Amino acid sequence: MSTSQPTRRRLLTLAGAAAASTWIVPARAAGLAPTRSMRGGSNNYRPGAPIVDRIGGGGFWMTGTVRRAGDGAPLAGQRIQIWAHTTEGHERDARSHGATLTNERGEFRLEMPQIVPAFGQPHGHLAYDSGDFETVFLRPVMPSAKDTNLAAHFVLKPV
Repeated sequence: MSTSQPTRRRLLTLAGAAAASTWIVPARAAGLAPTRSMRGGSNNYRPGAPIVDRIGGGGFWMTGTVRRAGDGAPLAGQRIQIWAHTTEGHERDARSHGATLTNERGEFRLEMPQIVPAFGQPHGHLAYDSGDFETVFLRPVMPSAKDTNLAAHFVLKPV
């Protein structure tokens, strides 16, 4: 068989590659989609929780990133509120709430007491509620109650 003549397999391969490239380009053009609020994320939310260096005695790290929807640019100076059911208090207790700000790379990190299971699951609560972007509540569940950190990532849509 001549190499100048396309085979059926080669035509199918080329057609598949062309179709795949049309699927990839629109996804890239759409940009980074905003994070949607999670069910149960706003439970026990306290508007205006203070910015703190640490919640309680520490030993557990809540970390994450904050980026802008569309272009994915990191957002510095954004306020993230964090609260959870921990070894030192319930998620409804004021002492279990605190907020932190993102750095120039859009990263945040706040030390808090160890998260313990509530309603059968070890989980944290986080909120972006500063007003420049749509409010987002997250409720990430930890894979194990023995974990000593939990990460959550926000992609925010301007209001």
